[in-house]
Amino acid sequence: MIWAYPDVKLTILLAVIFALLYFIYLYRFWSINKKLEVEKRRLFTKMVLRTTYFVLFLVAFAGPSIGTSVKEIKEEGKDIFLAVDLSQSMNATDIGPSRLQRIKFELKELTKSFPSDRIGLIIFSSEAFMQCPLTFDQSVLQLYIDGLNTGLVPNFGTDLNAPLRIALDRFQNDESQEVKSKSVILISDGENFGDELENIGSELKNLGVKVFALGIGTESGSTIPRGNGIVMDPQTGEPAQTVLDKRPLQQIAAETDGQYFEISDEVQEVADLIKRLERLEGGITGSRTVEASANKYFYFLLAAFGLSLLDMILPIKTIKL
Repeated sequence: MIWAYPDVKLTILLAVIFALLYFIYLYRFWSINKKLEVEKRRLFTKMVLRTTYFVLFLVAFAGPSIGTSVKEIKEEGKDIFLAVDLSQSMNATDIGPSRLQRIKFELKELTKSFPSDRIGLIIFSSEAFMQCPLTFDQSVLQLYIDGLNTGLVPNFGTDLNAPLRIALDRFQNDESQEVKSKSVILISDGENFGDELENIGSELKNLGVKVFALGIGTESGSTIPRGNGIVMDPQTGEPAQTVLDKRPLQQIAAETDGQYFEISDEVQEVADLIKRLERLEGGITGSRTVEASANKYFYFLLAAFGLSLLDMILPIKTIKL
């Protein structure tokens, strides 16, 4: 027999408390009725009944598991690339403390939700780079996320094609024989200065890769901090403004059967993104057989309730007048 909660000290403590309280009850009962004729046999029967269902309660509390069964557990896995925009516009403060700082916080929480899946990190602006290949190592991934900043990549605009192309190439050349679901989380303010997304979208869809776009920013936008000043628009000589452009992000998500989510002044949808990823059917990476035992506490609890109910409904007379 296996016990789910084998706390011997607590069980003994409860038994001692019961015995002490019941002894006090018997002593008071005997003292009050010492001049009356007490039927000791019936008093003994009552004590046995109460002791029995109290012991049954203790057994149920300990969670006994009787017998074993063999179960096959299938192991599923997902491959997820995080593609993070590190263009200068990600320093904008319309989402506090800044778009990038907020994304770093959300990514740490997101990765914790997928401890058994491989996650990789791609950074991009006008060019894209593989920052961390697909890995199960959460601690390494967290370090890379901590180090994200806009100085890691050349900043001559934002090309959304570049990170998607890297993710596609890695998925195509993956030497792992395991069949897994493949997805990309594309994180950006959506300002795309690269090529159109139709071609890369169709290639990703043909490979079964879903893109989940996470837009960050507001439609009103803000200026872009740089050092002690702000970024200036060279054409107008005025401070450059950056706004959330949903259209390219929604487009690539729709073309790959993914979904668009957003962090703005109106909605906070990271939790919805996590739920959507959790619903993805992971590929079967293997299976293992384990022995499982069933907790039978219910039977002991039912018997204890039955005896306690009998004690209340059908009391045994202990005094004969």
